[in-house]
Amino acid sequence: MKLYIETMGCPKNFNDSEGAAGIWENSGMTLTDNPCDADAIMVNTCGFINDAKQESIDMIFDMARLIEEDDAATKKMLIVSGCLTQRFGDELYEEIPEIDIVLGVNEYEKLPEIVKNFKDGQREKFVGCNPETFTEFSGRKYEENPYSATIRIAEGCNNCCTYCVIPMIRGGFRSRPVEAVVKEAEELASRGTRELILIAQDVTEYGSDLYGKPSLPMLLHRLCEVDGIRWIRLMYCYEDKITDELIDVMATEEKICHYIDIPLQHVSDNVLGRMNRRSTNESIRNTISKLRERIPDIHIRTTFITGFPGESEEDFEQLYDFAVETGFERLGVFAYSQEEGTVAGDMADQIEEEIKAERAESIMRRQVEISKEVNESKIGSTLRVMVDSVDEDGAYVGRTQYDAPEIDNSVIFKAQSELEAGDMVNVIITDAFDYDLVGIMEE
Repeated sequence: MKLYIETMGCPKNFNDSEGAAGIWENSGMTLTDNPCDADAIMVNTCGFINDAKQESIDMIFDMARLIEEDDAATKKMLIVSGCLTQRFGDELYEEIPEIDIVLGVNEYEKLPEIVKNFKDGQREKFVGCNPETFTEFSGRKYEENPYSATIRIAEGCNNCCTYCVIPMIRGGFRSRPVEAVVKEAEELASRGTRELILIAQDVTEYGSDLYGKPSLPMLLHRLCEVDGIRWIRLMYCYEDKITDELIDVMATEEKICHYIDIPLQHVSDNVLGRMNRRSTNESIRNTISKLRERIPDIHIRTTFITGFPGESEEDFEQLYDFAVETGFERLGVFAYSQEEGTVAGDMADQIEEEIKAERAESIMRRQVEISKEVNESKIGSTLRVMVDSVDEDGAYVGRTQYDAPEIDNSVIFKAQSELEAGDMVNVIITDAFDYDLVGIMEE
């Protein structure tokens, strides 16, 4: 039996899909990258904000139509999994009869057995509770050339931000034992991985449940010892847990990218308090100052939320001025999404959609200028670039250590020699645009 997997959402979801694919293959069945060739289609959904939920629902209906139009003698099975099913499994099961199987985020190990036992016309739902400790996948399907790969170091979240549904979907925070993380890193390195991207709902909380204190610096030291790994990238770091020890590790361990993703969300103490964030305007400024002083070329990625309930014009102006003053190298802004079941979703002082969107757009318009200024400052410099692909004109497309895949900037460059994805070369930067650099490979 052949399975096709369509994944929506964040890198953590893609990591789940790789786990599901590995479990599927270990059961003796096969995968396909063409839904038309599949016996079963699985849509791994995102359920974080309204736009992501709608995209997932649209994909479910797209796959349902594909199945309906298929003229095969045996009807394809439609499986829906992921964050949307964990959160709204009952509703999906009842309202979309085209779905054959509803699968929660903790049920991937059961997938082969469920499919084998499935009888046409017999719809089923498998959405269980979140476990109390980290649960390993029994398999993982690696890319043929996994030169850049995510590695899960924890699951769940204890932060309970008032706007966020992640604790409801993924449960409480639970770290993966360091030995298991290092073992997978070694496995990835043996397959040719050069870039490790550490993912969790809160990377900086790593180890607090297992080792009595946040232990990300210890884990990083261990991962830096793995032969073959060249870059280690940190995603989803909470500002209040970025310690001097962590900054020192980033500054001294050569393999750790001078890049950090810190989802700040806001800078007004009024809004931060309503969000139930532990950061303050002062702590945020202090942490950014420490990072830039200790690691002068650090590239900080962050995200802001505009239009949070009760965000005054003064609060927004403080956020806007802070974004301009700080000049983040990488920045995304989202209009607040009112989510049912959250504390913020029930707050009385909701802001009009048009105002939320206008505030987000005004920051991003200014950020385009900031991004171009940052990029123009690199003209004439030589940067280490990891190749990702070749474009239709024969130019190579890659990234520096300052850019996460599928999220940040690209470097487009020409080379005299033939390169492959994952190769790392020096590129002389000759031009710059809003979000991309242009160059030529140093011979």
